[in-house]
Amino acid sequence: MPYTARVGPKVASALGRWAYNMAGFNQYGLYRDDCLAEYGDVREAVRRLPEKLKDERNYRFIRALHLSATHTVLPKEQWTKYEDDVKYLEPYLKEVRREREEKNKWETTM
Repeated sequence: MPYTARVGPKVASALGRWAYNMAGFNQYGLYRDDCLAEYGDVREAVRRLPEKLKDERNYRFIRALHLSATHTVLPKEQWTKYEDDVKYLEPYLKEVRREREEKNKWETTM
Protein backbone atom coordinates (compact mmCIF):
# COMPACT_ATOMS: atom_id res chain seq x y z
CA MET A 1 0.00 0.00 0.00
CA PRO A 2 1.52 3.34 -1.03
CA TYR A 3 2.13 5.98 1.56
CA THR A 4 -0.11 9.03 1.26
CA ALA A 5 0.69 12.08 3.30
CA ARG A 6 -2.17 13.87 4.94
CA VAL A 7 -1.86 17.58 4.92
CA GLY A 8 -3.69 19.44 7.63
CA PRO A 9 -5.35 22.79 7.07
CA LYS A 10 -2.54 24.72 8.77
CA VAL A 11 0.12 23.11 6.55
CA ALA A 12 -1.97 23.65 3.41
CA SER A 13 -2.56 27.25 4.44
CA ALA A 14 1.14 27.82 5.07
CA LEU A 15 2.04 26.25 1.74
CA GLY A 16 -0.62 28.30 -0.05
CA ARG A 17 0.60 31.48 1.62
CA TRP A 18 4.19 30.71 0.63
CA ALA A 19 3.21 30.02 -3.01
CA TYR A 20 1.07 33.17 -3.06
CA ASN A 21 3.98 35.32 -1.92
CA MET A 22 6.45 33.63 -4.27
CA ALA A 23 4.25 34.39 -7.30
CA GLY A 24 5.04 38.09 -6.81
CA PHE A 25 1.87 39.61 -8.24
CA ASN A 26 0.86 40.71 -4.75
CA GLN A 27 3.87 43.06 -4.66
CA TYR A 28 2.14 45.07 -7.39
CA GLY A 29 -1.19 45.14 -5.55
CA LEU A 30 -2.83 42.61 -7.87
CA TYR A 31 -5.31 39.91 -6.88
CA ARG A 32 -5.12 36.29 -7.97
CA ASP A 33 -8.08 36.76 -10.35
CA ASP A 34 -6.24 39.65 -12.03
CA CYS A 35 -3.64 37.17 -13.25
CA LEU A 36 -6.00 34.83 -15.11
CA ALA A 37 -5.36 34.71 -18.86
CA GLU A 38 -8.16 36.66 -20.49
CA TYR A 39 -9.43 34.14 -23.05
CA GLY A 40 -12.80 32.47 -23.55
CA ASP A 41 -14.67 32.05 -20.28
CA VAL A 42 -12.50 34.52 -18.38
CA ARG A 43 -13.01 37.20 -21.03
CA GLU A 44 -16.79 36.74 -20.84
CA ALA A 45 -16.71 36.82 -17.02
CA VAL A 46 -14.73 40.09 -17.09
CA ARG A 47 -17.25 41.54 -19.57
CA ARG A 48 -20.06 40.75 -17.09
CA LEU A 49 -18.39 42.48 -14.13
CA PRO A 50 -20.19 45.50 -12.69
CA GLU A 51 -18.57 48.82 -13.66
CA LYS A 52 -17.20 49.41 -10.15
CA LEU A 53 -15.30 46.09 -10.18
CA LYS A 54 -14.06 46.75 -13.72
CA ASP A 55 -12.77 50.17 -12.65
CA GLU A 56 -11.00 48.69 -9.62
CA ARG A 57 -9.46 45.98 -11.81
CA ASN A 58 -8.29 48.55 -14.38
CA TYR A 59 -6.77 50.70 -11.64
CA ARG A 60 -4.80 47.71 -10.32
CA PHE A 61 -3.55 46.96 -13.84
CA ILE A 62 -2.49 50.55 -14.52
CA ARG A 63 -0.70 50.77 -11.17
CA ALA A 64 1.05 47.42 -11.78
CA LEU A 65 2.13 48.49 -15.29
CA HIS A 66 3.53 51.74 -13.90
CA LEU A 67 5.40 49.91 -11.15
CA SER A 68 6.77 47.41 -13.64
CA ALA A 69 7.89 50.16 -16.03
CA THR A 70 9.71 51.95 -13.21
CA HIS A 71 11.21 48.67 -11.94
CA THR A 72 9.71 49.12 -8.48
CA VAL A 73 7.12 47.42 -6.29
CA LEU A 74 4.71 48.76 -3.72
CA PRO A 75 5.90 49.25 -0.13
CA LYS A 76 5.48 45.97 1.74
CA GLU A 77 2.57 47.28 3.83
CA GLN A 78 0.61 47.87 0.58
CA TRP A 79 1.16 44.39 -0.87
CA THR A 80 -1.99 42.31 -1.29
CA LYS A 81 -2.09 39.91 1.64
CA TYR A 82 -3.05 36.26 1.20
CA GLU A 83 -5.91 36.69 3.65
CA ASP A 84 -7.20 39.82 1.88
CA ASP A 85 -7.15 38.44 -1.66
CA VAL A 86 -10.66 38.55 -3.12
CA LYS A 87 -11.79 36.08 -5.76
CA TYR A 88 -14.06 38.70 -7.29
CA LEU A 89 -14.24 37.00 -10.69
CA GLU A 90 -15.15 33.51 -9.42
CA PRO A 91 -18.97 33.88 -9.26
CA TYR A 92 -19.08 35.30 -12.79
CA LEU A 93 -16.69 32.64 -14.07
CA LYS A 94 -18.78 29.86 -12.53
CA GLU A 95 -21.89 31.29 -14.18
CA VAL A 96 -20.21 31.51 -17.60
CA ARG A 97 -18.90 27.94 -17.35
CA ARG A 98 -22.28 26.62 -16.22
CA GLU A 99 -23.98 28.35 -19.15
CA ARG A 100 -21.39 27.01 -21.60
CA GLU A 101 -21.80 23.46 -20.28
CA GLU A 102 -25.58 23.76 -20.51
CA LYS A 103 -25.31 25.06 -24.07
CA ASN A 104 -22.98 22.20 -25.03
CA LYS A 105 -25.40 19.73 -23.48
CA TRP A 106 -28.29 21.14 -25.50
CA GLU A 107 -26.23 21.09 -28.71
CA THR A 108 -25.25 17.44 -28.26
CA THR A 109 -28.83 16.32 -27.62
CA MET A 110 -30.16 17.92 -30.79
